[in-house]
Amino acid sequence: MVEFDDSFRQHLRELFVWRRDVRRFRTDPLPAGAIDRLIETACLSPSVGLSQPWRFVVVDDVARRRAIIDDFTACNAEALNCYSGDRAARYAALKLSGLGQAPGHLAVFADKASDIGHGLGRATMPETIEYSVVAAITAMWLAARAESIGIGWVSILNPDRIHAILDVPHSWKFISYLCIGYPEIECDQPELEQAKWEHRRGAEEFTLRR
Repeated sequence: MVEFDDSFRQHLRELFVWRRDVRRFRTDPLPAGAIDRLIETACLSPSVGLSQPWRFVVVDDVARRRAIIDDFTACNAEALNCYSGDRAARYAALKLSGLGQAPGHLAVFADKASDIGHGLGRATMPETIEYSVVAAITAMWLAARAESIGIGWVSILNPDRIHAILDVPHSWKFISYLCIGYPEIECDQPELEQAKWEHRRGAEEFTLRR
C-alpha cells in the first residue's frame, strides 16, 4: 500500500488552495497532448456503480467556438437583467469567461442513457450520474493546476443550444464548458473575492453535528 507523508499532504493542501477558476488566460498554446492527458486523469475519478458516465468533447472548430461565445454573450446579457443598481454595475464589470483567450475548449457531459455500471447505486438517487461527472472535473482541475495550467468553468450558457452547436446525443446532459490554458497571473484568492462580489467562508459555517 502506498503511503503519503506529511510533506506530500502539505503540498496537496497547497494545490487545493491555489486551484482557481481562471478567467484571464494567456494565448500561449498548450503542449501537445495536454488536454488528452487531463482527460485521462479525470477518468481515474470515482463514479457511481463504476458507470464512468463522463463524456468529453474537445472543441477545436473555429465556427463552433464562435457559436459558443455568441451564446455566452446572449446569456450573459440576460443575466445582467437579474440585477439592478450598484449590483448590476458590479456584475457588468466582472470578467466571467475566458472563451476568447483560452487556447483549449472542452465541453463535459453526463451520459444518462449508458448501461455501463448496470444501474448500481442510482436507483434512489439517479442524479449521482451527474455527481460522478463533477467529481471527474474536479480531478482534472487539480491535475491541471499541478501543471500550472488553469481551468475556467463557464456556466452562463444555454444547455439546449450547446447540444445543438456540438451535435451530441440527446441523452447526454450538459454539465460544464471549460476554458483551458495558462493563467495571466497566479493567485491564491478567488477572483470574485478580489472583486468583493463574495467572500470565502470557513467550514464551520457549513457544518452541522447531530
